[in-house]
Amino acid sequence: MKKSTLPQASRSRAMIERVSPEIDAGRFPIKRVVGEEVMVEADVFGDGHDQLRCLLLHRPAGTKAWEEVPMTASGNDRWQASFHVAALGRHEYTVVAWVDRFLTWRHDLSRRNEADDIAIALRIGTLLVDAAAARAEGDDRRRLKEAAAELGAAAPEAGQAMAQSESLAALMAAHGERLFVSEYDHVLEVVVDTVRSRFSAWYELFPRSCGENGAHGTFADVIARLPEIADMGFDVLYLPPIHPIGRTFRKGPNNSLTAAPNDPGSPWAIGAAEGGHRDIHPELGSAADFRRLVTEARARGLEVAMDIAFQCAPDHPYVTEHPEWFRHRPDGSIQYAENPPKKYQDIYPFDFECEDSDALWHELKGVVDHWIGEGVTIFRIDNPHTKPFPFWEWLIGGVKTEHPEVIFLAEAFTRPRIMHRLAKLGFTQSYTYFTWRNTQQELTAYFTELARHHSREYFRPNLWPNTPDILPEFLQYGGRPAFLLRVALAATLGANYGIYGPAYELMEHEALKPGGEEYLDSEKFQLRQRDLQRPDSLRDYITRLNRVRRENPALQSDWSLSFHAIDNPLMLCYSKTAGDDTLVMVANLDPHNVQAGWIELPLTELGVPDDAPFQAHDLLSGARFLWQGARNFVRLDPQSSPVHILRLRRRLRSERDFDYFL
Repeated sequence: MKKSTLPQASRSRAMIERVSPEIDAGRFPIKRVVGEEVMVEADVFGDGHDQLRCLLLHRPAGTKAWEEVPMTASGNDRWQASFHVAALGRHEYTVVAWVDRFLTWRHDLSRRNEADDIAIALRIGTLLVDAAAARAEGDDRRRLKEAAAELGAAAPEAGQAMAQSESLAALMAAHGERLFVSEYDHVLEVVVDTVRSRFSAWYELFPRSCGENGAHGTFADVIARLPEIADMGFDVLYLPPIHPIGRTFRKGPNNSLTAAPNDPGSPWAIGAAEGGHRDIHPELGSAADFRRLVTEARARGLEVAMDIAFQCAPDHPYVTEHPEWFRHRPDGSIQYAENPPKKYQDIYPFDFECEDSDALWHELKGVVDHWIGEGVTIFRIDNPHTKPFPFWEWLIGGVKTEHPEVIFLAEAFTRPRIMHRLAKLGFTQSYTYFTWRNTQQELTAYFTELARHHSREYFRPNLWPNTPDILPEFLQYGGRPAFLLRVALAATLGANYGIYGPAYELMEHEALKPGGEEYLDSEKFQLRQRDLQRPDSLRDYITRLNRVRRENPALQSDWSLSFHAIDNPLMLCYSKTAGDDTLVMVANLDPHNVQAGWIELPLTELGVPDDAPFQAHDLLSGARFLWQGARNFVRLDPQSSPVHILRLRRRLRSERDFDYFL
């Protein structure tokens, strides 16, 4: 045979385009959790009228053998197939296709109507099947040889029927000749995380405020609070930095520049004579006490999340041991953190461009490795957008290669493209703009983007109505209804959400100054011991919210979120579904006044018959409403409960008794 001088690709007739999901031409992986489906689509087509065979290939990263899933045509040369990811770590997938001679022969044979023409075609088919038998082994070889013999001896009509046999098609799919296979340009990746990456409820707590009678709190005090936090339904206990706090330029109450001798300072000013990022503030307890906290929390279904803030107080051992890791001013002093006009003299940022950056990077990864060794698998990263992007891709990639169960939450309230880049680089979850989205239009537009835009493949939102840094204006002036509303929205719009407590359940709402978002008497700079048994606490309400989330799969993911028409702009209507679990949420966005409106529900999409009554059961209040048709009236008093979480009951045995709804 004459050797071709043309490239191999010149003989591939199948074209593969627009594969999805795919992030930046395969530069970054998509995200899933264990057990989830990856639905892959692609445009696959060829010249002429020949039939194509198209396969989705997938495998765990690092293995050689591909698993093959036949793709099916869904119209207009679009093909699709799916696979499920069963193990943590990285998984790979791609698409291949080729002109399939057997499928083309079978398709053309079904359209032939002249006996002589059919007889010739059957001889061609016999050769194709016989050639496949030569490639097969065992029982498949025997069956293919029998099929070839039957085709060769069959009358035209019988041969046409035999060619359409599904059993023969399956054998030929397995052993048919694959000539000039086209492979997609990229092998794509999916990072498979734990289920808690997709569905979690976070509770932020300052351990130092857990003491009594003005005493500095300890890990033992936090352990004593674990039953209450677990009973509220949270599954992540997030601790701000637990390290020694610097004394030089220590901040006083309300971020004042002068601290009294007993002022504790900011936990984010990390490092003192007692140690640095791998050490524990001595007043909190020992390393053994911390490990006991992690163990006791896990026994109650809670994972301890640690704050990682890669910055130093002037007293941090790194400053004297590695001055080359910091930027120096012309006078030789180390440059402190600035965001003009703000100055943070108690914090030194690292210089990631220093000449010894290799050692710096490895040391910082070693900090994360150390706390993983202490039992921590969840990290909230402080201000990741102020560190180089390549650093995070390197650190997170290295950590998750060794510990794929680890979760990284990016605390980056910054510009959208930066937030999205961090998510692409490996951050498991991301803070969002939810904190400042209050109106019907704002919430609808933003959460439609989060749930429907292709960025959902890599950007997992985590919704926080407040943080120690942020007391939104809505909470400052909305009273109790505002706190009820915002936590309910966070818990139902997002599968991942968190609160900074007990400031939230005790509805702390006084700002340091008008127009600002800093808490008065911020816990960042002083101990705050509260009366946790106050009768007006939102603890019971939050407990009900979290129970509803755990009992309803619809609230455990983000992608099914849909918004629905309501004729009052001060109200919001949306739904989530998962299998037979259908929930409709209606919210009064006005914390000061009763609001009412007519909602329009797409009953067929929600799996509810539009010609029969159905029940809407409020899972928060227990109230039950008998509705019929798409248009229904809702009235919400913000003082009692500004949000309905309505489970739709689709079938009714008796129209006279709500208890007969299934």
